[in-house]
Amino acid sequence: MTNTITNILVPVDFSPHAEYAFTYATRLAERFGAKLALLYVVDDSFVTGGWSSEIYVSNVPELMENLIADADRRLATLKASAAALGLTAETAVIRGRPAHAIVEHAKNGGFDLIVMGTHGRTGVSHVVMGSVAERVLRKAPCPVLTVRGTEAVEASAKPEAA
Repeated sequence: MTNTITNILVPVDFSPHAEYAFTYATRLAERFGAKLALLYVVDDSFVTGGWSSEIYVSNVPELMENLIADADRRLATLKASAAALGLTAETAVIRGRPAHAIVEHAKNGGFDLIVMGTHGRTGVSHVVMGSVAERVLRKAPCPVLTVRGTEAVEASAKPEAA
């Protein structure tokens, strides 16, 4: 374990919570002179077993290509935001189960810290949905800082009343 933070992994899912975690990570990177690695995991349901051969899904390769291309575009926007702050950021889009893929990426990348958002679910929704952040926290090779969005972030995620 190093005593300095030089390489921060920021897994994102483009939710308001992830955007808040990205902002938090940029502040840490500025303070420590660290570089950022922005990661998006395309949940590949064939890999995770979510789709079986009994379910017909038309043109899965094209669907996956579109998801990856969209993630690349959105990560490029975050990378530009980091660059505007004078920060170095790399981006990666990988396929797999999100928590497992994040942990493996962290192991292979030699990161000092993972900064990620959490939805802060509790009760039944937590039991049913689980928590990617919680699974990463349990298996990560480095410290994990989970950032729960503020009330403003949570309010922006709610649809506006008409």
